[in-house]
Amino acid sequence: MQPVKSFSVLVTALSFAAIVTAAPGGGTVSGKVTYTGTPAKPKPIDMSKEPSCAKQHTTPITTENVVTGPGNTLEFVVVYISAGAPDESSAPSTVTFDQKGCHYAPHVLAFQVNQELKVTNSDQTSHNIHPLAKVNREWNKSQPPGTPPISEKYDKPEFISVKCNIHPWMHGYFAVLKTSHYAVSDDSGDFKLPNLPPGQYTLTAWHESYVT
Repeated sequence: MQPVKSFSVLVTALSFAAIVTAAPGGGTVSGKVTYTGTPAKPKPIDMSKEPSCAKQHTTPITTENVVTGPGNTLEFVVVYISAGAPDESSAPSTVTFDQKGCHYAPHVLAFQVNQELKVTNSDQTSHNIHPLAKVNREWNKSQPPGTPPISEKYDKPEFISVKCNIHPWMHGYFAVLKTSHYAVSDDSGDFKLPNLPPGQYTLTAWHESYVT
C-alpha cells in the first residue's frame, strides 16, 4: 500500500476526489464530492398548516434533495466501501433519527444492517413515520408527542426513502449498509472513511437525486 494515493472518479453528474493516506495497520480515505453542471435549486417549504413547527424556524427551511455549497460541493452523499471489506452483521451503537420542527434530522442517516435504529419525536405534534422499504419489511407507525422512541432494525442493505404521512413535505433517507466503512458528505462536500486496513476496495457514492 503506497503512503499516499489520489484519484478522481466521475459517476454521472457526481464527481469525488479522494486521498488515501496509509498508517500502521490501516489508512484513511478522505475527499470532497462535487456536482458537474447546474444543480437543482432548493425550494422553500410552506409549514403554515403546522404552526407549532413553522415557529421553530426563523427563516423558512428548504427542500434537501439537492444541497450544494461553494464550488458545487454536494451534501448528503453516502460514500462507502461496496466491495473488498468483509460484511459486518451488527454494530454496537444505536443511531437516532429525530423529528424536530417537522423536519428530519439528519436528512440522510447511514447505518449498518442489524444496527438498532431509534426514531424520536421532539415536536409538540404527532408524526407518522413511513420508511418505504422494498427489500426489507415496510412499516408505518404513528408517533404522538411525548411517546417513547420507535426501535427498529433492518436485516438487508437498502437505500430507503422515508416520509411522514401527516406532513407531506417531510422527506429523508435511510442508507442501510453491510459495512461500517461509510460516511455522509457534509455541507462542504467533505467525507472521511478512517481505519481501513491495507487492501483493494471499491468506493461507491450514492445520492438520492443523482443515484449511484
